[in-house]
Amino acid sequence: MTAEERSDIVYALIAYSICGLVPIYFMAVRYADASEVLAHRIVWSVLLLDVLLVVMRQLDAFLSLTKHQWVGLVVSSMLLSVNWLTFVWGLFNGYMIETSLGYYINPLVTVLLGVFILAEKPTRLQWLALLIAAAGVVHETLGFDRFPWVALSLAFSFGLYGLVRKMLAIPSLPGLAAETLILLPLAIAWMGYLYGGLDNPLSAYSPGQWALLGVGGLVTVLPLLAFAAAAIRVPLTLLGFIQYLSPTLALILALVVYHEPLREGQLITFACIWTALVLFPLEALYDRRINKRREAMT
Repeated sequence: MTAEERSDIVYALIAYSICGLVPIYFMAVRYADASEVLAHRIVWSVLLLDVLLVVMRQLDAFLSLTKHQWVGLVVSSMLLSVNWLTFVWGLFNGYMIETSLGYYINPLVTVLLGVFILAEKPTRLQWLALLIAAAGVVHETLGFDRFPWVALSLAFSFGLYGLVRKMLAIPSLPGLAAETLILLPLAIAWMGYLYGGLDNPLSAYSPGQWALLGVGGLVTVLPLLAFAAAAIRVPLTLLGFIQYLSPTLALILALVVYHEPLREGQLITFACIWTALVLFPLEALYDRRINKRREAMT
């Protein structure tokens, strides 16, 4: 492995490590409401992304977006806002383990969307993996009074978001800049509603607390840049393995740092999801060996 390849993998590790450790940031801003945190995240992301469009010379790509793409970005921005709000709400209300579960389920949801939307045909092993994962979710749903809506909302909103972005084929930075810009009026309106009734809105929080809310933009954009740098050259099979670093770190945080209890039903669900996720790379490795044998024979 060359030094350049190692650096690309480091970028991927940075991206998914930030995503996995980001609950630390959001738990630090629990003095604000989840919707308020989302509004700040959008506003500060817009400002930072506008600067990056110029610095990284992608402003032309942003300005050349077509009407069709803008319509699609309205859909993707709504899905993204649902995902962000659900994630923060889940953290604020003691469901960090369930948010982790949601991002473990997400790759399996992506496969389902490929089957039913893009008419892709999974292999028997992939169908088996999907059934095992579904069995885990059903077990938790039937075994407890509460439906795991946080995990499933995160998995399906991000899966649908990825599907829309795949169909639009827009580079990540201009696309996210457009999505946050679409959400900006709603974010500003909501902040106006929250702070408009105060005689002095700045007195709502200390300067340090206001600054911490502003860091939400950096938390949003940093993993995007690291991922964009890695995705160009890191093989998708390897990138697929690395992506599980994010929910794994979040799960460790929930158990070790925030002492969130892991129920027996959740443990069984995680076991099913992990088993399903192992089957997918095994399928890819098997196909690769078969292809190599065929190439050797020709």
